[in-house]
Amino acid sequence: MAKRMKQSREWENQDDLVFKALAGPDRRQILDLLRDAPMTTGEIGKNLPHLDRTTVMQHLRVLEKARLIISKKEGRCRWNYLDVSPIQRIHERWISSYAAPSAGFLTRLQADIESL
Repeated sequence: MAKRMKQSREWENQDDLVFKALAGPDRRQILDLLRDAPMTTGEIGKNLPHLDRTTVMQHLRVLEKARLIISKKEGRCRWNYLDVSPIQRIHERWISSYAAPSAGFLTRLQADIESL
């Protein structure tokens, strides 16, 4: 029982980190950039010219702590990869359960309209 409670608290803490990371518009933009393919830190910085390299690195650390990205160092380059599993977990826990009643309503509405 205690092990299950500890794991539950760890997931709660991890979810808090994900929500915090997603709260920043620049961090969301970084995730959007990484959606199609991994990028180096320098490439991310070039796509966000309003941010200096230090700020980009700070955002990447927040995203990495939230496990939304995985970073690999290759020579002088640091490659950043998107990891969507924390977002999927949030979706399964929070969004899908709230969306189910709406989806059911839309199905019933479609059936009612088709029966007219």
